[in-house]
Amino acid sequence: MALFNKEDSTSQQTTIKSVKNVKSSGEVISSIISTDMRVTGEMSFKGKARVDGVIEGNIKGEHLVLSESGKVYGDIDLVTLICHGSIEGNVKAQKVTAHASSSIKGNLVATSLTVESGAQLNGEVSSSSQAQQQPKSQPVMTAPKPEQVKKDLPKS
Repeated sequence: MALFNKEDSTSQQTTIKSVKNVKSSGEVISSIISTDMRVTGEMSFKGKARVDGVIEGNIKGEHLVLSESGKVYGDIDLVTLICHGSIEGNVKAQKVTAHASSSIKGNLVATSLTVESGAQLNGEVSSSSQAQQQPKSQPVMTAPKPEQVKKDLPKS
């Protein structure tokens, strides 16, 4: 086989170069759902993933690239979404980029939203700040102890 043959190192170099070219923001895409794959069920991941196939279920992760052939039927909760494909479900992400070929049917909540001309968005679109996404905890008040209440009452 050429993969293990030292004489045919050009195919190995081509593979290494193509993997290096799939970088975005300095990190390699570590998971790919190819065009001939269909995943049914919930999906969660860390790092970067690319979907060229079909996902039927909810997705939770960090950075997702949905290619033109990629389709998602479910809710998505991400840090970053780059969408070229179609989504039928709600999207919640800090940063969303909807390219001209994309179609999103569902509610979209994003801190930063970029939409190219030609992209289809059908649903409620809202922008929220970091503070709204992560509510600040309120200090909890504690009730005074019964002994303290009796001591503080005025004497008659």
